[in-house]
Amino acid sequence: MSGPVDDELWSAVGDPTRRRMLDLLLTQGGGTATGLSRQLPVTRQAIAKHLGVLGRVGLVHATPSGRERRYRVDQTQLARAVAQLSQVGATWDARLQRIKQIAEAIQHSQHSQHA
Repeated sequence: MSGPVDDELWSAVGDPTRRRMLDLLLTQGGGTATGLSRQLPVTRQAIAKHLGVLGRVGLVHATPSGRERRYRVDQTQLARAVAQLSQVGATWDARLQRIKQIAEAIQHSQHSQHA
C-alpha cells in the first residue's frame, strides 16, 4: 500500500447507517439531520451523533441553514476513503492468491506422494 490506512475514517464508514447517510447526502446534494431522520429508521438524535462522527473524520461539513445545519459530503475525503479501500482490497487479493498457490502446491505434493 502506498499510504497508511486511516482507522478512524474506516471506522466511520464501517457503520451501515453512516454509509446510508452518505448515500443520501450524495444523492440529494446535502441534507439536514431532520431530513435524514425522515428517511432512515433511526431517531434524529442518533442521526446527529452519526453526523458528528462523519464530521470528525472530515467526510461531511456543516453550514448553518436557518435553525438547522445543512450537511454536505466532502468529495476529497470520500475519494481518499475509496482509494484506501481499493488499496486494501488489492493487498488482500494478492495475499489470498498466494495462499491459494500454497494450498495448491501442498495438494499437488500430497497427491504425488499417494500416486
